[in-house]
Amino acid sequence: MSLNRPIHATPPDRMLRDLCPALSGKTYFNYGGQGPLPDPSLDAITASWKRIQQLGPFTTDVWPYIGAEVNSTRAQLATLCGVPPHRLALSENVTSGCVLPLWGLPIREGDHVLISDCEHPGVVAACLELARRMGLSVHALPVKHLRGGRNDQDQTDAAVLEALEQQLTAKTRLVVLSHLLWNTGQRMPIAAVAAQLQQHPAQPFLLVDAAQSMGQIPVDEAAAAADIYAFTGHKWACGPEGLGGVALSERVLEESNPTLIGWRSLRDETRASLDDPHPFHADSRRFEVATSCVPLMAGLRCSLDQLEHEGGPGQRLERIRLLSERLWQELSDVPGVMPLLDGPPAAGLVSFQLDPNSTRLQPAQVVQQLGEQGIWIRDLADPSCLRACTHVCSNDNDLQTLVNAMRHVTASDA
Repeated sequence: MSLNRPIHATPPDRMLRDLCPALSGKTYFNYGGQGPLPDPSLDAITASWKRIQQLGPFTTDVWPYIGAEVNSTRAQLATLCGVPPHRLALSENVTSGCVLPLWGLPIREGDHVLISDCEHPGVVAACLELARRMGLSVHALPVKHLRGGRNDQDQTDAAVLEALEQQLTAKTRLVVLSHLLWNTGQRMPIAAVAAQLQQHPAQPFLLVDAAQSMGQIPVDEAAAAADIYAFTGHKWACGPEGLGGVALSERVLEESNPTLIGWRSLRDETRASLDDPHPFHADSRRFEVATSCVPLMAGLRCSLDQLEHEGGPGQRLERIRLLSERLWQELSDVPGVMPLLDGPPAAGLVSFQLDPNSTRLQPAQVVQQLGEQGIWIRDLADPSCLRACTHVCSNDNDLQTLVNAMRHVTASDA
């Protein structure tokens, strides 16, 4: 496979790449950390801020505007997740989207928690602290050892379901598993996992970290199947940092309790009576807390609209896969570079390691060296590797630049 063969796509009037000043003058592969904000989204944020100030930030005139912003944002995110709006809570980030409902689940001392061995440290730490406080047992669901690529998805799915069956106990009440693993880039069979858990006598809750999913792959099937499906708008969706969401199942809404509580959690935000033991919203809003930045909502909606101009979720994923497969193949051909997966990735996360016999450089040193050339990737600790992300904003020149740079890294340090 050659980088000289262009990937054909039908561009809109202005492609997303052209609208992102952050992509100018650099070769960017860190969409899994934070995506660039398009100019129209920044303009939408600024216009919303100005409108709020024109109406008066705390006047009777401003509340209909704010209500419309909140409702339209909730509705758009709910549609993407394949759930009704009452099941979609707005959050500030993936961590708050995971943790606030997590701590409200009806879990008791002695219950068992199963966490995949590829979860983000923020979610792992939250689960461990919950376990410490409540006397829960915690074990790992082994998925890190899976090395199959996109062509082996059926095999990967079967292996995950088999590992799940082996690790479940009679007391398992919570399973934590990302939709796309942030370190290896593999896709987990969330809907199938949810179906398997429903057949378990204890019917464990399924918490899904979707940090790498929203804006990169279709999420509706997985989000509708999970109990907690938390995502952010500032990564693959190319929205502003500080705004995300979480899709919640009906049973979470029925059985869980609010945790961090504020006026947005309440049915009547003007009062909390000592005579009312249940003042909270019956829907997902019980997990929304208090004042947040309303103008960010206009920015996120605009970014999601810009993504739609690049094609529907399936079309965008097809292009991302073409790019990631090409990058995976070309990196495989670089002496001293070893992609983490045995086949092309399921989406846009391409992780790779360096052969210690070919270079003395540590991953962080490679990141620094490439950054000095305006090439931006990142290093991960577990497993120790480098990660480059391809998005619809990426192009052949980006891939060629990174591959050439990696050839130089391994050749110069040999």
